[in-house]
Amino acid sequence: MAMLGLVPTTASPAEAREWVKIAFVDIGNTGRSVSAEALAQAEIRRSGRAMLLISRAVDLDPFETRPEAEVVRLLAVRGLDVSAHRAAALTMDDVRHADLILTMTARHREQVIERFPAAAARTFTLAQYAAGESSDIADAKGQLRQVYQQMLGQLERLVPLALARAAAP
Repeated sequence: MAMLGLVPTTASPAEAREWVKIAFVDIGNTGRSVSAEALAQAEIRRSGRAMLLISRAVDLDPFETRPEAEVVRLLAVRGLDVSAHRAAALTMDDVRHADLILTMTARHREQVIERFPAAAARTFTLAQYAAGESSDIADAKGQLRQVYQQMLGQLERLVPLALARAAAP
């Protein structure tokens, strides 16, 4: 199974400057954003796009840093291993270095912009950026497997569209 991490890891600093740097953001960084990052990493491996990815939380709970169990299970079925992921809070450095910040909901976008006003022009909901939609990514935390599957379905549709747009000149 593929492990989360920067793809590729062999880039020189000069090469990394040319890559698009994307931060996926949700409330706790244990479900939607970590799933978006994992799916995006897989897409990057397939497409060979020059991108660096992170996922972060806008309201990190330090007592809940492991990915949600259902996320781990459903991504494992797709050949993606997020079990080693630990949630991290969005920082000023993350925002300063990101070319693009993609949030899972409109409220997450508002929270990012409230905290980091300079990021407003680079911060979008995933659905808005990828497909011009005003929908939020379903919050599956604590829900039935079907809700997790719905959430992953949304991400599987939108993440490739967002990466293609971000890679366009």
